[in-house]
Amino acid sequence: MSEVFINEMGIPKPLYNLGIGSGTHGVQTAAMMSGIEEVLLKEKPSCLVVYGDTNSTLAASVAAAKIHVPVAHIEAGLRSFNKKMPEEINRIVCDHCSTLLFSPTLKGIENLEREGFRVYTRAPFTPDNPGIFHTGDVMYDNSLFFADIAEKQSDVLEKNGIESGNFVLITIHRDFNTDDPVKLNGIFRAIIKISEAHHCNLIIPLHPRTSKLLESVLDAEVCKSLKADRKIRIIEPVSFFDMIMLEKHCQLVMTDSGGVQKEAFFFKKPCIILRPETEWVELVENGNAELVSADTEKIVASFERFSSPSMKYIYPSVYGDGKAAEMICAKIFENFS
Repeated sequence: MSEVFINEMGIPKPLYNLGIGSGTHGVQTAAMMSGIEEVLLKEKPSCLVVYGDTNSTLAASVAAAKIHVPVAHIEAGLRSFNKKMPEEINRIVCDHCSTLLFSPTLKGIENLEREGFRVYTRAPFTPDNPGIFHTGDVMYDNSLFFADIAEKQSDVLEKNGIESGNFVLITIHRDFNTDDPVKLNGIFRAIIKISEAHHCNLIIPLHPRTSKLLESVLDAEVCKSLKADRKIRIIEPVSFFDMIMLEKHCQLVMTDSGGVQKEAFFFKKPCIILRPETEWVELVENGNAELVSADTEKIVASFERFSSPSMKYIYPSVYGDGKAAEMICAKIFENFS
């Protein structure tokens, strides 16, 4: 999948590929730390830029901080306040290793301040005196830039016989949903109920790992109903451009993905969040999204609320003006050039 994204977005081929595949969190993180440290010692960069909350973000930030390479963290300050999520541990550790912290939201700045960061520091910046900046969200920049390109290059709607504005987009990938039979059954029971009650098309780009789990994890009657319902379409994972098109042309989004929550907002689509909490609290506070976890009845009730013709939505500019990347680049050059 990574090669598809690199090609679509015109990203230069990576100079290094650590070749680290799947494994436990400890195995992956340790292997990445070793490989990244080797690259840093060879290349001697002025700083290391990391993004988000993945294991690679954690590995890179710790490896760099230990050999005194300054870390710039894009998407700093986000918190779900649920340390059972591996991503939450990654965010916290990365932020505390960083020299420059770029937060997409004001809530992120507040979270850092609550953790003891001084948010109005002055240069020179160090891990003990980090610079903290509210920049807006680079994913918003991305969505604005690539939306028109995706319209021209993606054929995902035509290929799957999907009519614009006449389908619900669903993504499920978090292990706390996919690896928990109770939760996975709860989500798919809701999907089936929504299909039966509302006669709408539901499109689910599903990771092969989750697809293989369905027959063994779902209860027999759920699996039977899912197979028999032609309005529920499980399709292969999609590329970045295809995902933009699905988000842009759907009527509503259901997801446990943090990124997809935001992209739904960018394309002015209501979002049902299949998690008990979110880092993107603005979406819930503004009424653009609702937290339902994997509760069947809550998911169905949320769908009915969001599908009501009387529902009115506003989409304030909480994620910046589409120029977050410009500000981030300027601050990095200002401090490390």
